[in-house]
Amino acid sequence: MDPDIEKVIKAADPYRLTGTRYLHGTDHFDNTGVHNPTGAVVYPISLATTFRQKSPGVPTNVNDPNSFGVGYEYSRTGNPTRGEFERAMASAESARYCCAFASGSSAVTSVIHLLESGSNVLCIDDVYGGTQRYFRKIVSPSMNIHFSFVDFDNIDEIREKMKGSYKNTKLIWLESPTNPTLKLSDIRQIANLAHDNGAILAVDNTFCSPYFQSPLELGADIVVHSVTKYINGHSDVVSGVVCTNSLNLSDRLRFIQNGMGAVPSPFDCFLAHRGLKTLHIRMEASSRNAYAIALFLEKHEGVNKVLYPGLPSHPQHELAKRQQHGYGSMITFYCKGSRKQAAIFLEQLKVFSLAESLGAVESLAESPSLMTHASVPEEERKKLGIDDSLIRLSVGIESCSDLIKDIDNALKAAIESV
Repeated sequence: MDPDIEKVIKAADPYRLTGTRYLHGTDHFDNTGVHNPTGAVVYPISLATTFRQKSPGVPTNVNDPNSFGVGYEYSRTGNPTRGEFERAMASAESARYCCAFASGSSAVTSVIHLLESGSNVLCIDDVYGGTQRYFRKIVSPSMNIHFSFVDFDNIDEIREKMKGSYKNTKLIWLESPTNPTLKLSDIRQIANLAHDNGAILAVDNTFCSPYFQSPLELGADIVVHSVTKYINGHSDVVSGVVCTNSLNLSDRLRFIQNGMGAVPSPFDCFLAHRGLKTLHIRMEASSRNAYAIALFLEKHEGVNKVLYPGLPSHPQHELAKRQQHGYGSMITFYCKGSRKQAAIFLEQLKVFSLAESLGAVESLAESPSLMTHASVPEEERKKLGIDDSLIRLSVGIESCSDLIKDIDNALKAAIESV
């Protein structure tokens, strides 16, 4: 091939996970007619709650790969549209198997249900407020499962504790980067630690998406996503997934999925699958915006500190370069002043929306201490650096100049109030 053409192709595919994988990760375009007898380019929505059987206990469509070889009998157990999305997500996350759930929180719940009473879980200390609330206030008191919230920077210290106070650890739970302080953990190193001690490693990969990080390829056993965020990407679906390469874990998760019944609707699966098809385009655009905004914030007089893995000032910038395929579009920063100035900044934004959640095409801004992480005990927030001056930005795909102008105007208003 012409070297000049090769350069153009390389520039168009900056990362090894290309759009083809998200658009054609499953074989719904196969002409055999087994998988999609209509030949529709867009896989159809199946709203049926129940399916005719050939004979008592003998479901139809056992050859449809979306039924995972067991056919369809009842839509909680298996639905064609959900199955199509699950197989597409498995392909995107370099996984063999995927189970979809009604929310990211129910996906987290399904993983915890893999554990037996009396188990210990090592969880990254800076974890999403909803996850920490579920672990601390629901699972721990009612299921006799103990949680140790730790900083994984010192692996040697944790390795020693695995012989003592952490001896019965069955699961290690990571977010990398964490929510909201964007702290990274060495996934490969922690996977080795888990496996050396008979535990499984689950990584919440929501902040990076499959486009910027592949935890299974780094040794993780399970990957969790809040599909609500980057996978769907349009602020109109609440869903979650769990991906794995282990048949044993997949079978157990699918049993839990069916038994708990926290499954997404066919329409939500359709929308999420549609969102997945543009993941690569959205991640490229939003991350370019985020990098420019992070550079701008770092030099702004109204900002004390910026946390963004793409900046050399981030304490784990080198790990981000090794472990991730890009830096993502989440930025956390500390504005000068106090809660008052942070509130003024957020209230003055015009292009950014003051709202919870993240990963959408539109840019969002929030105060973790008062919103997404308000359920985290105050003393824990202080330890993690989640104070009232902390602002979390989810950068979207609007014009970068408009976003920076919006931030600049809001910061100036906050400065004037000091």
